[in-house]
Amino acid sequence: MSEDPKQRRWRNPIARWGRNDSPDELPIQEWQDPLQPWRENRAYKVRLFRIGHFRYYWKFRGHGSRLWHRTRWWPTRRRILLLRGGYNPKTLRAEKTISDKRPVYWIMAFALMAIMPFLVPQNLTNTLLSAAAIFAIYAAINLCWMLVIGTAGIYSLATYSVVGAAAYGTAYLSIQFGMPWWSLPFFGTFIGLVFGVLIAIPAVRLDGFYYALLTLGLNELCRVYVLQSRTFGSATGGLYGAETYIPQQWSSEHQLMLGYYASVVVMIMALSLYRLVDGRRLGRILRMAPEKREAFAEACGVNYRRARIQVFLISSTGLGAIGGFYAAHFRGASPSLFGIELVSLGLAMLVIGGMRRAEGVVLGTLIVVLVRDGLVTWGPIRLILIGIIMLAAVLFLRGGLFGIKPQFRAWRDKKKSENRSTRAEKGGEMLPEESTECRDKDQVYFRRFDKMQRDFLKTLVCDEVIEEHRRQPLGQHSEALERLLLYFRRQPQRDKYAIQAIEPFKAYRIVALSGHRGVAPREVEEKTYPSQAAAYHGVFLRRVQDLLET
Repeated sequence: MSEDPKQRRWRNPIARWGRNDSPDELPIQEWQDPLQPWRENRAYKVRLFRIGHFRYYWKFRGHGSRLWHRTRWWPTRRRILLLRGGYNPKTLRAEKTISDKRPVYWIMAFALMAIMPFLVPQNLTNTLLSAAAIFAIYAAINLCWMLVIGTAGIYSLATYSVVGAAAYGTAYLSIQFGMPWWSLPFFGTFIGLVFGVLIAIPAVRLDGFYYALLTLGLNELCRVYVLQSRTFGSATGGLYGAETYIPQQWSSEHQLMLGYYASVVVMIMALSLYRLVDGRRLGRILRMAPEKREAFAEACGVNYRRARIQVFLISSTGLGAIGGFYAAHFRGASPSLFGIELVSLGLAMLVIGGMRRAEGVVLGTLIVVLVRDGLVTWGPIRLILIGIIMLAAVLFLRGGLFGIKPQFRAWRDKKKSENRSTRAEKGGEMLPEESTECRDKDQVYFRRFDKMQRDFLKTLVCDEVIEEHRRQPLGQHSEALERLLLYFRRQPQRDKYAIQAIEPFKAYRIVALSGHRGVAPREVEEKTYPSQAAAYHGVFLRRVQDLLET
């Protein structure tokens, strides 16, 4: 380097070898400290926003060198807890995390149900235990109904008709023939299966709205028949007097407690049936061919219609057993089981909690039963309240109450993306939201370093450097040009500029590499260059232009 600060010139170290194509010295711009951008950018200038809290997952110690045995629900392959193993990026220790915490929540809910009778106030024990028993029975019915609507995709509104037919049939057998209470669910299973076969026959021909109308009409026919039949208690408003599992010599509080726990056991059995059907082969087959894709499923060798009918019959069998238990619990049956009011409330339970989710069905049933039976003093207003809740769930929620969390996360991610797109001053650095989502923290520092390096390299671009590269694209260069070339050379292969020889030593053009094996590079421009040095200089100019535009 020349010592004169007014005229700094670069001396070529290989000029002494007498090469004619290498100039002895070239003028360069004033030297700049490469650390200056780092000193100027140590303070974060981008406006910061509050980004909320991290999702909390309980961390367990790793299993070490021992084999990891995953316990499964018998006889399914579903694991009790969905554990995910990994390594902590900070401590590098093996850890296990519960990915799906729904089994934990179910166990907590069942534990709360077990101790609930001992926590309610003494003056509300009768009311709450009666409502809780009704909730458990309705939840069991709705779980079987969800197998028909959600898993099988059959829009049947005759669910409570199957329960009512089984309840009336078993109550009649108990009154006329003295059948014990423990046999009523078994007889109800048979009645539900027969009734399910009769309802499933039209399902082969009808589908959707027309089948829903057919089953709704079947409900009304059953209700009119029961109301006009003397055998089934048209004069007394129902058929009562069946055997019950509740001892009559017990006190009313103990009777309500026994009825509550028995109803909860029936709900757990219905939940097990739902899991066995929806989580096993039949459920997977029906999820493979959702609505409007039956032809594709049949082309793949899946008998879609047969699987739907099987699920419908299994559900009808479970509903019949619940109907037999209903007769043993209430000592009979009433025509309200066939009423349109109960069907409407059942639909409200499914919609409020969330379709195709067992926990949504149970939660929706709990809300509707609490409003209907817990707010009796409100009168007809409580039914209007149920309608308002159902309408709000349909209008504003995609998957009921249990769809709020994924819907909120989707909305939040959308807003975060919109905020990122409007904030262009980051200059290549990661925003705080991106930094928390990036697992490899080295990328945060690399992008910040790359931004500062580009800011420094922009100051090195001048006419002298461009002229130096035009004269000599290859060989020894000045410090400024060498820094630019080193930065360009270490860029990733994707969209990296290269030259392609159209005709060797006569015509060249610029292309961009794809970065993927087997994918040809794309042509950048139609301009051709007469020599290899001119093509190299054209690539350099495009890289400089891209640098200045970042």
